[in-house]
Amino acid sequence: MPNFAGRKTKNQSTMTNVKTNSIKAWLLAARPKTLTGAAIPVMLGCALAFIYGHFQVTPALLCFLFAFLMQIDANFINDLFDFLKGSDREDRLGPERACAQGWISAKAMKAGIACTTLLAGITGLCLLYYGGLEMIPVGIACMIFAFLYTAGPYPLAYHGWGDLLVLIFFGFVPVGCTYYVMAHDWNMSVTMTSLACGLIIDTLLMINNFRDREQDAISQSRTDSLLSVRTGGLLVLLLLPGNRENLCRTATPAVPDSTHPDHPAHGPYLPRKSPERNLGRNLPQHAYFWIITHPRLNTLI
Repeated sequence: MPNFAGRKTKNQSTMTNVKTNSIKAWLLAARPKTLTGAAIPVMLGCALAFIYGHFQVTPALLCFLFAFLMQIDANFINDLFDFLKGSDREDRLGPERACAQGWISAKAMKAGIACTTLLAGITGLCLLYYGGLEMIPVGIACMIFAFLYTAGPYPLAYHGWGDLLVLIFFGFVPVGCTYYVMAHDWNMSVTMTSLACGLIIDTLLMINNFRDREQDAISQSRTDSLLSVRTGGLLVLLLLPGNRENLCRTATPAVPDSTHPDHPAHGPYLPRKSPERNLGRNLPQHAYFWIITHPRLNTLI
């Protein structure tokens, strides 16, 4: 989907010894740095599943694999179709693209896209065993919109729909569906965590759009659309101290005092052991709280 890397570095700009269609070329085209954006939403979904007592290792690994494959697939698709549309010019500020640099031929990239799409589809079929047939339209939507983002007669990324797509496919889909395939449930914590995650990752798209605004104007790419303004308005609302506090409270299940009647000890969410004695088994939960409350990430909310 969106390109999360920063400005072109000296090593990138002088990388001229990449052999066409080599393993190094494919690794560069996959853009491993963008996999962070695919991993964090799944991590949040796994953390929520762990908190509510539904975490399972196998479906969690399959969700990670599907997210990574779809991210790489989207990177390949963007690389090819931006090249075919002439969007990747010499004045590009972001990381160099494989097709534009001649590292991978257009024919080979099409084969790579077919391969990653097939592998992602197989992984999605494995997830049906845990998530049920209702996961089929979700998987199909992921694949369709990976292509529609920059391909077709109406590329969504060129008409200002990137913010909405990021909110859906880097927020509600990976966070919510990761939780769903393990719990077969959806609650307000999942909704608010999905919203927070999608908005955080969308700030990266906004930064990229601001960086590439002059090049996008030449390419007639409407990244500064009303949708971006609306998303920015949501971010402004979330920046208000009261709203941000309520968001974190809603996304984070509260644990009252042990004497309180709503304490987990009196309900269905009885902890197996004390967190202090079982830190290793609570690592996903601690990772969830760290992602939500970490100072650098929190400033983006």
